[in-house]
Amino acid sequence: MIQSRKPAWLTSQKTGGRKAREIISYLRRYNLHTVCESARCPNRGECFERGTATFMILGETCTRNCTFCAVNKDKSLLQPPDPAEPDSLAELAALLELQHVVITTVTRDDLPDGGAGQFIKVIEALRRSCRPDVSIEVLISDLQGDAEQIARIVRATPDVLNHNVETVSRLYPLVRPQADFRRSLRLLQQARELAPDMITKSGFMVGLGESREEVISLLEDLRAADVNLVTIGQYLAPSDQHFPVAEYVHPDIFSQYREAGIKLGFQLVEAAPLVRSSYHAEKARKFMKKG
Repeated sequence: MIQSRKPAWLTSQKTGGRKAREIISYLRRYNLHTVCESARCPNRGECFERGTATFMILGETCTRNCTFCAVNKDKSLLQPPDPAEPDSLAELAALLELQHVVITTVTRDDLPDGGAGQFIKVIEALRRSCRPDVSIEVLISDLQGDAEQIARIVRATPDVLNHNVETVSRLYPLVRPQADFRRSLRLLQQARELAPDMITKSGFMVGLGESREEVISLLEDLRAADVNLVTIGQYLAPSDQHFPVAEYVHPDIFSQYREAGIKLGFQLVEAAPLVRSSYHAEKARKFMKKG
C-alpha cells in the first residue's frame, strides 16, 4: 500500500537561521554544491545551523536513473570535472574550521575513471589546507566495480570510506536499475582488504516495500563485508514522480534494527526516521585509530 500522509515523527528543522544562511552564502561564493540541497535532505536546516554540510563534487547531474533520488538526471547538463573544485572545497572547509569533512558525488559513469581522480585531488587539497587533525570521509559511487579506481581512492587514505547500498537486493531493479547489490558489497569488501584499519561505512533506506527479514539479511551481508558503521533512515519520495513510499516505519522498528546491528558487531548503527548517510557523520572520529 502506498503511503501518502506523513506521520508526526517525520518532522525536521527548516533552513533559515543565521548560520544556515551563512553556509549557503559561502557555498554560492565558492561555486560548490552539497547533497544536502541537491537531494532535498530533511536535515539540511539543522546541519547548516551546526555549521556542517556534505560537499558534493563533480557537478549536480547524475548519469544514473535511480527512482528514489532527487538529484538532476539531465545528461545534457554534464560538465567536465572543475579543476578549481578541490582547492575551493578545501579553502571553505578550512574557513569553516571543519574537523570532519564529508565529500560525496553524483555518479559519473561518463568519466573514464568514474570521478576517482577528483576525489583524490580533493583529499590531497584538504590535507594541505585544513587543520592537522582533520578527518576526511568520502561517500563514493560504485565506480562500475572498477577495482583499480577503488584502490586509487583507498590509497589516498581517507579516514572513512562510505558507499551506500541504499536498499535490499530484491528492490534494486525497481529502485537502482543501473546498480548491482553484489558489486556494492564487493567494493566495501575490497576497501577493507586494501586498508584493514580504515573505517568503512554504508547506509540504506527503509519504507520502500522491504520486509523486516530482508533488512536483517542486509545487515548480515554488510557485516560479512566487515563494514564498521551503518546508517538506516526512512525513505521520503522527493515528488509524485519518484518511487512511492510503501510504509512509514515506526521509530520502534528503527530501534529494533539498531539493536540487531549492534548484536551483529557494527561499531555504530544510526537508525531513525530522519537519519541520513552523513547525518552526524563526525561521530566516526571516535572510532578512528590514531597513528
